Amino acid sequence: MKKVLVPLLLSALIVVSACTRPSYGQELKSDLPRQTPDVPAAEMTELVSGNTDFALALYQLLKEEGGNFFYSPYSISVALAMTYAGANGETERQMADTLRFTLGQAKLHQALNALDAAVNSRGQGAKGKDDQPFSLKVVNAIWGQQDFQFLNSYLDLLAANYGAGLRTLDFAADPEGARKTINDWVARETEKRIQDLLPPGSIKEITRLVLTNAIYFNGGWLKPFEENATTDGIFNLLNGNPVTVSMMHQSETLGYAAGSGYQAVELQYDGGELSMVIILPEVGGFESFEDTLDGVMLQHIIGDLRNGFVNLFMPKFEFESSFSLKSALSAMGMPVAFTDAADFSGITGQPNLLIADVVHKSFVAVDEAGTEAAAATGVIMDLTSAPGGDPVTMTIDRPFIFLIQDIATGAVLFTGRVMNPLE
Repeated sequence: MKKVLVPLLLSALIVVSACTRPSYGQELKSDLPRQTPDVPAAEMTELVSGNTDFALALYQLLKEEGGNFFYSPYSISVALAMTYAGANGETERQMADTLRFTLGQAKLHQALNALDAAVNSRGQGAKGKDDQPFSLKVVNAIWGQQDFQFLNSYLDLLAANYGAGLRTLDFAADPEGARKTINDWVARETEKRIQDLLPPGSIKEITRLVLTNAIYFNGGWLKPFEENATTDGIFNLLNGNPVTVSMMHQSETLGYAAGSGYQAVELQYDGGELSMVIILPEVGGFESFEDTLDGVMLQHIIGDLRNGFVNLFMPKFEFESSFSLKSALSAMGMPVAFTDAADFSGITGQPNLLIADVVHKSFVAVDEAGTEAAAATGVIMDLTSAPGGDPVTMTIDRPFIFLIQDIATGAVLFTGRVMNPLE
């Protein structure tokens, strides 16, 4: 499934974030090497809480398009944080409010640096799905127009906190060649799961900068489903129509919670450091539950998970999503960043850049062995002109919401919903 949500200027900036490393273009290393800072636990908690609030606020807008969808709020946050590093004035304030960046510039980037280091350390020795090793990789890069001047302070900040060195391309002379170079990088870093992130025409002669963040995930279940236990089952769509799906089954001790109008189950990945949390609203209550879901509610649900014996039935599914986030982010409170009034003077020394669009693509596949997931985000900018001992049965036979989280930090890496496993 693919779902698309829906100023003549002197130059452009594109920031790209992809959810999995080669070297494209000439890379100019900063004098400031990346080092993992010592961030207080309270600041890390504040960062993750804000990111979760942003993830669910964005969910409320993306769901209006209908159908299945999947995205990486972590990827989007990192890409926009690298852009935010150059924002000033009202642009900076609106971006901070919309993205729930409450720590301030200096602390924010250090906290994201520390969170990135924590995420990249997961899964040592663990297994992935389909006989592959466990993989959770996050990497950043900067793509700049050759001979264009960027502030050293901005480049140093990104190098020190995001490990991103400047790679030079010639957008002015060969915009399509530059677009292909970046798209090829994204495809390689996501094991070819994200193709053609930047659509034709998105890179122009006036493009001057592209920031990339890549994350790729392949995790095997800590307790895999037996393939011979998978049988045809019924999944009831929101309109009441049944469809036949491949329904997996296992009876295991799993994290489980039940509250007013929902059940939730947690499936850990091998190594016990990441997990998928699935939230199943009660029959007839999906839309009302979804409308009220926010960061506070999600943290409450996850906090209520307790180990118990669960007879779990859940469908296999695989799909991809594609969005333009410009309208959603504007509606969430940062419209000025997309106008001539934008102030990204922290990038070039003058307020001559604006965000032209934010694009996002993602992929997820869930089966008996585990999960493979990838996502990519591009920010395109132009210059201005169960508790107890009794078994619990949970049959996921209707639309549900799911997320993939880093257990230790609580960071939500991916979020989505399944309305029809066959789409």
